[in-house]
Amino acid sequence: MTPCLHHRPAHRLVNAWRLICAIGALSLAACAAPQGSATQRVYDFGPTSAAPAVGAPAVALASPLALTEIEAPLALDSTAVQYRLTYANAQELRPYALARWSMPPAQLVQQRVRSQLATFVPVLMPGEGTPAYTLNIVLEEFSQRFDTPAASQGVVQLRATLLKGPVLVAQRSFSSTALAKTADAPGGVGALAAASQDVASQLGAWVAQGLR
Repeated sequence: MTPCLHHRPAHRLVNAWRLICAIGALSLAACAAPQGSATQRVYDFGPTSAAPAVGAPAVALASPLALTEIEAPLALDSTAVQYRLTYANAQELRPYALARWSMPPAQLVQQRVRSQLATFVPVLMPGEGTPAYTLNIVLEEFSQRFDTPAASQGVVQLRATLLKGPVLVAQRSFSSTALAKTADAPGGVGALAAASQDVASQLGAWVAQGLR
């Protein structure tokens, strides 16, 4: 028996409603699904734990020091977590797609250097007071370096210039490497944080000698 024609629109409305409900359920499920490795992560160096460097004075120095903003080449002037495949092309810096720093590396390194210097000398920003000394720093390298696909290390290099007024007191380059625990972005971040702390400690001991 053929169904009555005036019943068909009602069936269509019911079917359309069921389709809308199904689409809505699928959308909610997609929103609730975990993103896993596709989620971008933001890193910094973690809590500061600066201790007086070997060679730093046990008693704080009275002469204040101005720490200028650390300079960096254009390639490092971003928040990308970068690495090099030295076994393939050591000249190419490559960014991780889903890993970022909370601020450019030069600013992260500056925080570590400032904390280290502050253990033995008053540290001022340029324009604050009348510092006897000024420290200028250029960050030259800051990357995770892969020697093999499974082994990498964090590499930090910088050049520091210590001035007394307009007079050059000393200039020196510093570098440090730290092994990455894993061959990925988290491993590189941890290694770079450790290498940066080591460089800051080296720099602190050197500055302390120059201020005496």
